[in-house]
Amino acid sequence: MNGVLGEGAIPHERIARLPQDKRARLVQRLRSQTEDGHGVDRWFVRYSAVDRPAVRLFCFPYAGGGGSAFRGWSEGLPAGVDVWAAQLPGRESRVTEPALRRLDPLIETLHEAILPKLDLPYAFFGHSMGALVAFELTRRLRRAGAPLPSRLLLGAFRAPQLPNPHIRIHHLPDEVLKTVLGKEGTPRQVLESEELMRALLPTLRADLEICDTYRYREEPPLTMPMSVFGGHQDVRVSRGDLDMWRTQANGPFRLVMLPSSHFFLHSSQDLLLAELSRELGSAPRPAEGERRHD
Repeated sequence: MNGVLGEGAIPHERIARLPQDKRARLVQRLRSQTEDGHGVDRWFVRYSAVDRPAVRLFCFPYAGGGGSAFRGWSEGLPAGVDVWAAQLPGRESRVTEPALRRLDPLIETLHEAILPKLDLPYAFFGHSMGALVAFELTRRLRRAGAPLPSRLLLGAFRAPQLPNPHIRIHHLPDEVLKTVLGKEGTPRQVLESEELMRALLPTLRADLEICDTYRYREEPPLTMPMSVFGGHQDVRVSRGDLDMWRTQANGPFRLVMLPSSHFFLHSSQDLLLAELSRELGSAPRPAEGERRHD
């Protein structure tokens, strides 16, 4: 699996807990706009404006997730970090657009969309499927001779050269897919909401198809610092899967294990943002090598 609709996901978990009438109104509002967005364009959204940004942090969500997964991150990061969350087709403010089903066209479109925003130093963070997107977008920018991220921050996805250990599930019937999602940790309130599942399943299937059909292509390792984050209790992505990212790094590499499961960006958000602050802010950097939270 690739990090879909997990415990604490935003806004899915919050929507599922609302009374039916309020839930319907909120789903409709998500169809028309991203809540409280500042500096919104089709592909990236800011939830908090930064007056004098020193670095832009572009964030890419897990399968089925939208930009709101990163709502509130600016408050947990140094003042000069300008957070931009990727808003992919088929979700939230773009829910009426068909989701893409292959990684290559997604990367090509993101490449064109992000180029005008690379006038400042920047970094990438991606969680689960988002880590794969961030990695391949970085390689696409390198092939184009564009400015590259100063840091690559990747979470909860196996090293891309490793084979996919999971069965393909994007084509499964709805009820079978929901059963699989339940076993993988998707909250029952989400699965039992027909309204939510009707809105989410097409996009979720498309994202799963992106991961199921991904084929790694050999290129030289990346030279910017790379930090990879994982959860000690993640049953989907092992520490060994994460450590193999080392072969993609021809620069400083860190493996950071957090005391949580696959969706540590929600359940251990404070710890993750503290680590990202060390990477992006003025605080002293940790020693090279692995930093662990036991």
